[in-house]
Amino acid sequence: MRKYGVNHRLSTAYHPQTSGQVDVTNRGLKRILERTIGQNRASWSDKLDDALWAFRTAYKTPIGCTPYKLVYGKACYLPIELEHKAYWALKQTNFDMSVASDHRKIQLNELNELR
Repeated sequence: MRKYGVNHRLSTAYHPQTSGQVDVTNRGLKRILERTIGQNRASWSDKLDDALWAFRTAYKTPIGCTPYKLVYGKACYLPIELEHKAYWALKQTNFDMSVASDHRKIQLNELNELR
């Protein structure tokens, strides 16, 4: 192997259970669940999805983004943010269904003329 410039290095096997990061993640999830369920510990499985969502969408300083963004490559918009943006857009345009319908028909006619 030395002929090809390959040097062997010994290291420990990859074992996520002992890396410490799993413990940190589980501790964070456990803290979220404890605060969410309160005294009724029987309902923890019902709240697990919400706890995971909260954990994945929270900004993490060590990685500089949310775990969601790290996995999917884009920011995660919370449903209330989308609803607020939609409401703002409707309010800005003074949305009227008949006016929007007429405007869309004009756009489609212009598109057909371009073809």
